[in-house]
Amino acid sequence: MMKSTKQFLLIFSFILLSLHIQAQTKEEPWTESQLMPTSELAALIENPDAAKPLIINIGPQAVIKGSVDVGPGKEKDNIKKLEKMLSKEKKDREVILYCGCCPFDKCPNIRPAFSLIKEKGFAKAKLLNVPKNIKTNWIDAGYPVN
Repeated sequence: MMKSTKQFLLIFSFILLSLHIQAQTKEEPWTESQLMPTSELAALIENPDAAKPLIINIGPQAVIKGSVDVGPGKEKDNIKKLEKMLSKEKKDREVILYCGCCPFDKCPNIRPAFSLIKEKGFAKAKLLNVPKNIKTNWIDAGYPVN
């Protein structure tokens, strides 16, 4: 009887541990290769010969030079605006999303917007890697602004 109680507790502990680990693992809608460094985008904007990507702000304000504003991606109306904007673009166009409202890993705007862009089949979709915020990672770096 004691042996089966130990087995039960061991199995129960394993299940709890598995659930805890699963809850902490959050899969992002983008891959590491879909993250674009800020220096790379700045170089593209500053190069007059480079093909210009569609740069979309899905945060509070379009700061990056040449970017268009959709508004915070956490709001459904803004996701609809993004969808409408994307419907006018070719699927092979390079599209770069950015926010910059807060540290990248906590941003409420980028995940719904990037999920939509993937769902719509944009093969060259990128997410600007803004690890802290747009002021620190773009403006203070001296990159071009609107």
